[in-house]
Amino acid sequence: MEYVYAALLLDAAGKEISEKSLLEVVKAAGMQPDEARAKAIVTSLKDVNIKEVIKNAQAAPVASAPAAPAAQGAAQAKKEEKKEDKKSEEEAASGLAGLFG
Repeated sequence: MEYVYAALLLDAAGKEISEKSLLEVVKAAGMQPDEARAKAIVTSLKDVNIKEVIKNAQAAPVASAPAAPAAQGAAQAKKEEKKEDKKSEEEAASGLAGLFG
């Protein structure tokens, strides 16, 4: 991920995104540079306009609606689990009462 950040930083500074520049940024950040990763990032960003990608990503709608039903489903599952636990405790208590009564 640090190579992606380095590429974004270089793009924001108006610098060329090359293997050498990526390695220098990563090294300046105090990390051990990896030539293979730098080469992979440079190759994958070869024909990409980073500013345009960022602009389009900011304009894209956030897909938060599907998360709400998932959260409701999790809450419902917890409620059902609590009901089952309570029921089991009541059954166990009634069974113990029979021993003493």
